Amino acid sequence: MKPPSRQLQSVQEAFGRQGWQAEQVEGREVLQTAFEAHHTQVHLLAQVFTELNALSVIAETPLGFAKTHQPAALELLMRANKQLTLGGFEYDFERGQLVFRLTNIFERELFDADIISSLVHCAIAELDRMVPLCGVLNRTSPELLADLSIPLLLEREDLLPPVPELEEEEL
Repeated sequence: MKPPSRQLQSVQEAFGRQGWQAEQVEGREVLQTAFEAHHTQVHLLAQVFTELNALSVIAETPLGFAKTHQPAALELLMRANKQLTLGGFEYDFERGQLVFRLTNIFERELFDADIISSLVHCAIAELDRMVPLCGVLNRTSPELLADLSIPLLLEREDLLPPVPELEEEEL
């Protein structure tokens, strides 16, 4: 197996500093791992594009939608994307996976560990934020879907995961 690039090594080191266990996908510049978020289990891939000095972080979780609910689910994801500054939601119909993907292009061959950690945290948090909203949509009976306000659903804060409080030395 070809040794990992310097870029992938910097991602591995950043993961190690955070105490995150990950394994390299054989023959690819990709690390894979899993995280237990507040609302769901997140499968995470970190893929390096050496020619671009770029890192894509892809977080996904299994989530199915009935055919009757798919148009509303896609509207929910599109409206959520409209509110985002970084990254975006996707839905993989074939695998029944809710996906959040974001990419950063680095100036140097060695990627900044703080940026890598931020990308991972962002991907997990965004995916975890969307899962309960999708759950509300999934539990809505087909005859009431037309009455479900997707913009109001996106405003619900009662379903957000709790924000951990910072210790004084972290401030």
